[in-house]
Amino acid sequence: MVVGVVCWNPAIQGNDTVAPSNRNTAEVIAYQRVKDTVVNLRGRKTITDTAQPVSFSPQVKRVNGMGTGVVIDPRGYILTNYHVIEGIQNLIVTSGTTSTTANLISYDHDTDLAIIKVEVDRPWPTIPIGTSSDIMPAESVLAIGNAYGYTDTASKGIISALNRTVPVSDEQVYYDLIQTDASINPGNSGGPLVNLDGQMIGINVAVRVGAQGIGFAIPANKAMEVASDLLDRETTQRIFHGVTVETTYPAHKPITQITRIVTNSPAASAGLQVGDRLIRVGTFDIQRQLDFQRSMLDEAVGQTLTMVVERDGREVELKMTLEQGRFSPVELVWEMLGVELKPESPAIVSKLNDKYAGGLRVEKVRPGSPAKGQGISVGDILVGLHEWETVTMDDLNYIVRQPVAVSQPVQFYILRSRQAFFGTIRLQSPTKTAMK
Repeated sequence: MVVGVVCWNPAIQGNDTVAPSNRNTAEVIAYQRVKDTVVNLRGRKTITDTAQPVSFSPQVKRVNGMGTGVVIDPRGYILTNYHVIEGIQNLIVTSGTTSTTANLISYDHDTDLAIIKVEVDRPWPTIPIGTSSDIMPAESVLAIGNAYGYTDTASKGIISALNRTVPVSDEQVYYDLIQTDASINPGNSGGPLVNLDGQMIGINVAVRVGAQGIGFAIPANKAMEVASDLLDRETTQRIFHGVTVETTYPAHKPITQITRIVTNSPAASAGLQVGDRLIRVGTFDIQRQLDFQRSMLDEAVGQTLTMVVERDGREVELKMTLEQGRFSPVELVWEMLGVELKPESPAIVSKLNDKYAGGLRVEKVRPGSPAKGQGISVGDILVGLHEWETVTMDDLNYIVRQPVAVSQPVQFYILRSRQAFFGTIRLQSPTKTAMK
């Protein structure tokens, strides 16, 4: 690589008159507004040959990975693409001169978004979030990220088109993407697409290989909705409030209203109603549903929260006390793994393979579930998940309630006839419909 250096020549100088500068452009101001909220990600990941859902000896190799993230909460919560951090064991986050390790909180494979967290000793600046509902074709934008490992790289372009559907593999299709000609390179994934007001309007996710100036971003409104679900403590920590909220954008401004109250829930006891507009929860002002989930992050079972809502044109203050959420074991396994199971006789399991003390026979597999995607079939016997044996439903119920079960892919082990198979599976976070 040849790098040219331009030297200052003292013989070439202007006069002492200071002319008005045109350098502090809208692009410069926008970049300065967001640059400290964009972080760089790196690590090494193991790549497995996934040609077969399960196999005896999958081929693996280790490669370097890099990407970008945006800080969405000052306590160290970062939004990025799932493909950036998938399989990385030691994820390093760099912000300015600070580097630290991060933990995966939750992810959504379908939308390719994930939340990671770093421990911080001070509040980190968060990215200004715009709306993607009023994006205009030909509008100028910036893409910011860790392009090819060159940190904090900015590139300028325009909005080329909206509502693009982009298939990248048999397993991954992106819908409703923003198309831009701002340069997006390897390492930009997970970084922000920014308008000239310095607001994030998208998450950069992909580029058309072989093309010039064809890149794609997930719209900010969708990304914030998914991020909200990923931080939902009702599903990740079983902390029950019974509120479902939704953000809409009348006149392209976010408002968040309650759309559902679970019967006999803390929300119902507090007097919250469907149609209430959330104004404040504790010390958090609420604009988006993401703000509502952020307001719950440090709260515990038994904590009483002050809720301020707008109802019939006036503000109403209510008190809501959080409770412990509960799932039935059968519902939880069906939601997270996608199977109905029945304990198999230890004698039958031992006859098939004397290494195992027992197992759970698959009676039904849910279409589109993690189990279906990994080739698990009716008649298979699940004998292990992650580091534990699955002899009884109590064993499995314990395993899927562990944080590791929803924070990263885990190994599964099955018997099929007299053969043992294993593979890697991503469990789904349970939905609120499974809440009791």
